[in-house]
Order: sequence, then C-alpha cells, then structure tokens
Amino acid sequence: MNSFDFLLPSRISYDGEDGITMVLDKGLGLLNLIDIMEISGEYLDFLKFGWGTITLHDRDIVKEKIEVANSFDVSPYPGGSLFEIAYLSNKIPEYFDELDRLGFETLEISDGSIAIEHEIKLDLIKKAKRKGFYVLSEVGKKNQIDDNNLELESRINLIKSELSVGSDKVIVEGRESGKSIGIFDKDGNAKDDEIDVILKNINQNDLIWEAPNKNQQVYFVLKLGSNVNLGNININDITSLETIRRGLRGDTISKLFKKIDTI
Repeated sequence: MNSFDFLLPSRISYDGEDGITMVLDKGLGLLNLIDIMEISGEYLDFLKFGWGTITLHDRDIVKEKIEVANSFDVSPYPGGSLFEIAYLSNKIPEYFDELDRLGFETLEISDGSIAIEHEIKLDLIKKAKRKGFYVLSEVGKKNQIDDNNLELESRINLIKSELSVGSDKVIVEGRESGKSIGIFDKDGNAKDDEIDVILKNINQNDLIWEAPNKNQQVYFVLKLGSNVNLGNININDITSLETIRRGLRGDTISKLFKKIDTI
C-alpha cells in the first residue's frame, strides 16, 4: 500500500499498448538498478541500454541487469545504435543470436545514424518478428540537417510502412537532448501543428514519443492524456514523470485532478 493512497489520483490501467514509459540507461550499476526498480519499477515499461554501452560492461552483469528488469515486468533492450553497428559490420544474424542468449525479448531497429535502404530495414523488421522479438523501430535522423530534410509526409509514410510489416511500436526520434530534431524546435518546444498531422494519420497507441525534457512530458500529457507513450526519459525521472501523469504537481494538477464535491 502506498502512503496517502487515499489521495493518489488513479491512472487508467494499461497493458503495454498505452501509457508506456521508456527510460534510458546510460550504464547504471546493478545495485542502483535494483534500487530504482524497487521504488519505481511499477511505473516503467521499457529499459533501453543506451548506445553501445552494454558492449563495455561485463557480460554476466549485463545478464543480471536483464534478469532484474524482467523480474519487475520491465522489458530491457539495447538501443538502436548497437543494431546499426551490427548492420554496418554485416553481423545481424550474430546480433540476433546474442540478444537471444543474453535474454533480451525486445530490440530496436533504427537507421538514425546511418543510411539503410528502407526496404532492407523493413525486411529486418520482418526477420526480427519471425524470430519472436518484440520490435521497436525508430523513425528520424540524429543528424539535425538530415532530419530537417525528412519531410513530414515522408516521416508519416515511414512510420506507416514499419507498422505494416510488424513493428509493435514506432519511436518518434527526439534524441536525448529533445532539441532541433523531429517534432521539437531548437528550443525544445513541440511542433504542435506537425504533431496534429501525425496523429491524423497514425494511431497514437502505435507511437512512442521521445520526450526527455519536463516541458515536453507536460505538453504530451496535457495534449494526449495521462496514458500517452513517452520515451528517452532520464532514469532518475521515472517517478517525476508519473507525478505529471497523475496530476500530482502544478503543471497538470488543474487539468487532470478534479475536485470531488461532498455534501
């Protein structure tokens, strides 16, 4: 039982289709991960081992971290950069096999830092699905110039095509900074008109919006509700994001928490 549970606003329960929180692990130690899971694990869905960090750490520790995450019903997965390195190294089969050996059930397929012919990317999504993985694909470029050259219509078409071949969710690129990429301007403010166009074409439950900054999280919760799917959350901000989702702080309290009249 939570303290002051009688004051805790409820949040519509979710089953992995909405209300998703995906956090970025930049190299967290095993004991720190256990602490975070014990206090905030129930508000977390995906744990992304950022970049290629897990190649730098002892394999047994990585396996233990995967087991800890799974024990809290959190799905761990390596970030898309590691997939892109495997692609450039022509070692995708070996990559899939190692994911399986380590205990990963989820993976990310992206082309944010490199060029992959889109038909090839779609084929790799299909192969990952045939191997039984839960697939998160990502649309958008990490280089600002390349991403700005990606027209909104093209972005939408890429998302649609990846969903059509089996991506379980498509991540909308926002980077760790949340600035000057995709749906965010140079100051980190959401491009509301563009997001509206995306939502007219794509079911919001099929998307995970990368929103690393508090103002972006508040924006999406107020625009799309408490159960919007959000990613690239700092691992120390899991509880903070949940308070935004629940209307427990000034940014969202007046919108999400309604006064109960009593006689």
